[in-house]
Amino acid sequence: MPTRGKRYIDSTKRFDREALHSPAEAVDMVKSLAPAKFDETVELAVRLGVDPRHADQIVRGSVSLPAGTGKDVRVAVFASGESAAEAREAGADVVGADDLVERVSGGFLDFDAAIATPDMMGQVGRLGRVLGPRGLMPNPRVGTVTTDVGRTVRELKGGRIEYRTDKVGIIHVPIGKVSFDRTKLLDNYRAVYDELMRAKPAAAKGRYVRSVALSSTMGPGVRVDPNRARVTDEDLAPAS
Repeated sequence: MPTRGKRYIDSTKRFDREALHSPAEAVDMVKSLAPAKFDETVELAVRLGVDPRHADQIVRGSVSLPAGTGKDVRVAVFASGESAAEAREAGADVVGADDLVERVSGGFLDFDAAIATPDMMGQVGRLGRVLGPRGLMPNPRVGTVTTDVGRTVRELKGGRIEYRTDKVGIIHVPIGKVSFDRTKLLDNYRAVYDELMRAKPAAAKGRYVRSVALSSTMGPGVRVDPNRARVTDEDLAPAS
């Protein structure tokens, strides 16, 4: 822990933490400032001008990252019969019906995403207190309650992520790894940012994007200028 702390402090001394940057500049800085010896995750944080206390201002959904997440996503599927066979063929890590419900109820949580067929939601609904706080509860709004389980498994394993505003209106999403080149990170950044613009609630008033920041798992946050937060073709040009 002391070693990590020293590296973090050293990173913060190498740039102006209050300065605002373009997305491309921020990506380059996050990559150069990442202090850990492992391949850190790069996270995008966007503070939106919404009040999540009101249901009509919650921003929630899913988006596919064109360059993937760089992470091996473990997918659990609550299904039976042909749907269960389809899930296994698509590469689901664990598949079951009542038996899987019982396993999860007993503490099994060795997965990163969960899918359920509509007919299973009566049983899966009992797991709300277990899955809900961990962001693992299947939900039709984000496409994880579906009859097309094979396609959904492949999407989740290929880089589809879910997002949701926290209690103060901030969305935190991973957009790849420090080892990704800048173009891949910017492609993923643009996919998320454009999706958040599309998902803007009609009830949101005033400035929608309040602040944007990028950081690595162990590194400091680098601020992106909200006025130029969308990735442009210029941003995607090779770094000079």
